Amino acid sequence: MMEINQAYIETLLEQARAAGIREQEAALKQAEAIPEQLNGVKLSDRDIALLLQIRRPDLLTRLFAAAGAVKDRIYGRRVVLFAPLYVSNYCVNRCVYCGFKQSNALARRRLSFQEIQDEVQVLERMGHKRLALEAGEDPQHCDIQYILSCLDAIYSTKLDNGSIRRVNVNIAATTVDEYRLLHEKGIGTYILFQETYHQPTYAAMHPSCRKSDYNYHLTAFDRAMQAGIDDVGAGVLFGLADPEFEVLGLLLHNNYLDRTYGTGFHTISMPRLRPAEGMELAAFPHLVDDRTFERLVAIIRLAVPYTGIIMSTRESAAMRDRLLRHGVSQVSAGSNTDIGGYKKDAEQPRVPAGGQFELSDERRPDQMITALIEQGYIPSYCTACYRQGRTGDRFMQLAKTGAIHNVCTPNALLTLQEYLLDYGDPSLRQLGASLLEKECAALENAPVRQALKQKLHRLKAGERDLYF
Repeated sequence: MMEINQAYIETLLEQARAAGIREQEAALKQAEAIPEQLNGVKLSDRDIALLLQIRRPDLLTRLFAAAGAVKDRIYGRRVVLFAPLYVSNYCVNRCVYCGFKQSNALARRRLSFQEIQDEVQVLERMGHKRLALEAGEDPQHCDIQYILSCLDAIYSTKLDNGSIRRVNVNIAATTVDEYRLLHEKGIGTYILFQETYHQPTYAAMHPSCRKSDYNYHLTAFDRAMQAGIDDVGAGVLFGLADPEFEVLGLLLHNNYLDRTYGTGFHTISMPRLRPAEGMELAAFPHLVDDRTFERLVAIIRLAVPYTGIIMSTRESAAMRDRLLRHGVSQVSAGSNTDIGGYKKDAEQPRVPAGGQFELSDERRPDQMITALIEQGYIPSYCTACYRQGRTGDRFMQLAKTGAIHNVCTPNALLTLQEYLLDYGDPSLRQLGASLLEKECAALENAPVRQALKQKLHRLKAGERDLYF
C-alpha cells in the first residue's frame, strides 16, 4: 500500500536547495530532451527537486518552453472542457480551508433526482458532455446509494441533442466494495485530492473528523484500483503546505501507482487555495504566487508527460490562458459550486449562495470555446476513449507510442462540430468552421483525414455522437 516517506522528500529538497546553478542546468537539459525522446528520458526525483529551485529568468524561459513542447507533442492543441456538478453540501468534516465544513452555518441540502435532471438539462443547453460529480462527505445524507442514483439521473437525462457521455466522480475515500459499485456504474475517472502530502499539515487541516486519517486517505487509490477502477485523478490544494514538498509527494504517489498497477494518474488537478466561508487566506503561510504556480505546472507537465493537467475556474481567465501554454490540458467552463446553482443561474443573475469556494473565471462555455479557438486551440468534449475501453494502461500504451493523435485530434474536431451545430451562434460557427477546415487538412494520416471528412458531413446531416 502507498506510503509517503516524508524524510526522503525533505532530504531531496535540502540537497537541491544547497546545489548550484550548474546542477539546475543539468536537470533542465534532461527535461529539454523529453519532447524528442518521450520514451527514453525520465526525470529522477533529484531532477525534479532541482527544477523546483529554478528562479533565474533565462532558465525559467527554457523550463516553460520545454513544458510547452511536451504538451504539444502529446496533446497537440486539444483542450478538454467539462463542468463540475455539486449534488450535496452536507459534510461531517471540519476541513479548515473548505466552505462546506461542518461548522459553517450553511443551508444544507442535497439535490433530488428531479433537481439533478434540471441541473443536467441546463448544462446540456450549454453544450457540456463531460461532468465531474462533486459532493461533501456525509454517510447519512450522501451515501454511496445516493451517488449511484445521481449517476443514473445524469446519464438518463437527454435534452434535444444534448447528453452527458462521461461523469467523473469526486467523492470521499471509501471501501473496495463501494469503489466496485462505482466501477460497475460506468464512471469515468475517480478523483480524490490528497489535499496535502505533508502529514503534520494534513492533521492540522483535518481536525477530529472522518477525513482525519491520513493513511486511509492516501491509500484510497489502491482500493479503487483493486476494485477495477483503472483511471484515477489526484491533486493537492496548493497553499496548505510547502508547494515543493507537495509536488514531490504527488509525483512519488504517481510513480508508486505506475509501478504497482501499471498506470499512474490519468489526471492531476492543481487548485490553489481560494477564499471560502469560515476561513481567511492570511492564516495560511504557504500561499503560492502566480510565477511560482506557473513553474509548478511546467514541472509537473515535464515529470508526467501523459497525464492530463486540470485547471479549474478557481483561477482567473488570464492565468488559465497562460497555463495552457505550460502544460494544462483540461479546463472547466461555466462552473457553479452552489447546490442547484446552474438552474438558479439560468433563471436569474448569479448571486453566490454558499459554494465550496469563490470562482474567478466565469466565462460561459461559448466564451471559453471562442477564446480557445482564437488562441489556436481545439476545444474538445471527446469521451470516446472511455466508451471504447481505452483506459488505464491501454490509454497509456497509445499515448506513449504517439498513436493517440490518430484518435484524439479527429474526435476533438467531431465534438467541436457537434457543439457548433447545436449551440454555436453564427459568429462562433464561422470561427469554428475555419478551424475545422484547417485542422482537417493538416491531418497527416490520409485514411483518417478522409474518414473524418465523412463523419463531419454526417454530423451536418443530423447524426450525432460519432467518434473514432
